[in-house]
Amino acid sequence: MHRHAPFPIMVIGIELFVGAKTPFFHESKGYSYAAELSTLLVEKSIFATVRLMRKIALFLVLVSPLLACTGLRVTAEDGSSVNGRTLEFGVVIDLYATVVPRNLNFQGTTPIGKGLSYTSKYAAVGIACFDDPSLMDGMNEKGLCAGAFYFPGFAGYSEITKENRSQSLSPIEFVHWILTQFASLDEVKEALASIVLAPTIMEAWGDAPIPLHYIVYDREGKSIAIEPMEGELIVHDNPLGVMTNSPTFDWHMMNLRNFIHLDPSNVAPTDLGKVTLAPFGQGSGMVGLPGDFTPPSRFVRAAFFSANAPPLKSGEATIAQAFHLLNPFDIPLGIAREKTKKGMAADYTLATCVKDPQSLRYYYKSYDNQAIQFVDLKKFNLNAKAIKRTQVTGKQTMIDASALLK
Repeated sequence: MHRHAPFPIMVIGIELFVGAKTPFFHESKGYSYAAELSTLLVEKSIFATVRLMRKIALFLVLVSPLLACTGLRVTAEDGSSVNGRTLEFGVVIDLYATVVPRNLNFQGTTPIGKGLSYTSKYAAVGIACFDDPSLMDGMNEKGLCAGAFYFPGFAGYSEITKENRSQSLSPIEFVHWILTQFASLDEVKEALASIVLAPTIMEAWGDAPIPLHYIVYDREGKSIAIEPMEGELIVHDNPLGVMTNSPTFDWHMMNLRNFIHLDPSNVAPTDLGKVTLAPFGQGSGMVGLPGDFTPPSRFVRAAFFSANAPPLKSGEATIAQAFHLLNPFDIPLGIAREKTKKGMAADYTLATCVKDPQSLRYYYKSYDNQAIQFVDLKKFNLNAKAIKRTQVTGKQTMIDASALLK
């Protein structure tokens, strides 16, 4: 299902979408739902709408934890592709490189009890968090890749009833379900009508349902974005293979039109009257590229970096290129921060991951250890009886190169 991006009006620093439903937090229900702002525009004054938007903006500032993830795709000379992402959070998360075999039983989690029961059809490799075996980013044996990204202020999950509970998953479990069940984007799209995302509170993630949206790639690099909005799963084709955070995916794609002047080629000298002006140096065609860490700016950078990266030979060269392209999105501890009652909360890049659907290798590096490691799914018994995992951590190795000097 696709929605057209409505016309935006700038109000007190956030966008009010005229004729659109903008989700915000409902205290009595404790989860995200949609308020019909167009009703306010018709039945009340624009001043009432502005007052409401101020309240929403204040809410988003007060309750949104720091979390900024960036995902992109890189295409090689032979047309194959890899995809990668960063993972940021304002506190330490226990990350585990994990392999999930076939034929294991899983159960969804809902606010009113157990949800969807399913068995892993495909083995998968990726990252799981805390003690939960659910992969939140990963790749399966068919080369299908998927990841969860933070989506504050916009995610709207379904109300869970006795009737739909058996079809329900928590937002944390959605990627795991996709990776263990499907081999193609068409299969994923077809199955979405049968699934319900529940506003489940998972203890490790705080006292409210975590707001997420998702990206899925197939083995050939085609991609879709999936966003839970007002209880529906909205699917967008994602031709650029890029993902960040709020606002909605279609907004980010529309926002790219503000940057159509960007070009990786340098600007030619130009005459201003009798004076010839030449660029100071390399990169003049990309003047105006946003460099901050907000989701809209990161989306623009990721889109232009991935679209303009020169194709390299498949294999390790493209993997290395993907890590280089993701390096500018690496957030050092303390550079993006805010003051809280408990002190400073600082967003930083806990891990950077790259998935190669051709070799079925899942590459990663962590904040504490920048050495690139990988897990090769082909080296595991995909019919094993138990999940295997190792913590994504470690101490940075410094190599003494003194003896190499001659």
